[in-house]
Amino acid sequence: MSARIAISALALALLPLASSNLAWAEDSAEKAKAVKEDGGKYLDADGNPTYKIENGTVDWYTFSGYRRYHSDCHVCHGQDGTGSSYAPALANSLKNIDYSTFLSIVAQGRKNTGSGKENVMPAFGDNKNVYCYMDDLYVYLRARADGVAPRGRPPKHEDKPKAAKDAEASCMGG
Repeated sequence: MSARIAISALALALLPLASSNLAWAEDSAEKAKAVKEDGGKYLDADGNPTYKIENGTVDWYTFSGYRRYHSDCHVCHGQDGTGSSYAPALANSLKNIDYSTFLSIVAQGRKNTGSGKENVMPAFGDNKNVYCYMDDLYVYLRARADGVAPRGRPPKHEDKPKAAKDAEASCMGG
């Protein structure tokens, strides 16, 4: 019986933590809510790119971000942004960094040392396969961080908007 009491006490002690995580998820998803659409790209109230997922259909940029993530980022950061022994889970990291910080880290790289371990994120500012799609990557990882994009390839997505085609051609030099 004392084990049951100890487990109950532990569960009660952890309840506020679970509630605060749930509150964070609700706050984060509310902050990420698309309030404006510009050429097929959705923006939040602060003007940052965000996702729009309705009835299992993701916007083009979330889908594109999924594709780009799995072509260049998953080797270090794991499938679906879940992390690896080599690099952190970006689905968790985006809970603590804003859009401009994300862009800076991806473009310029970052070096972390501490706890007897060194992590180096290389700069991708010269890699057009990453740089031209940083908004897409951000949108996808933001949706993963908020728990609204499931693991794996999104089964349905919006068509690629003309603005995305034009931006891609301009950035990639085509």
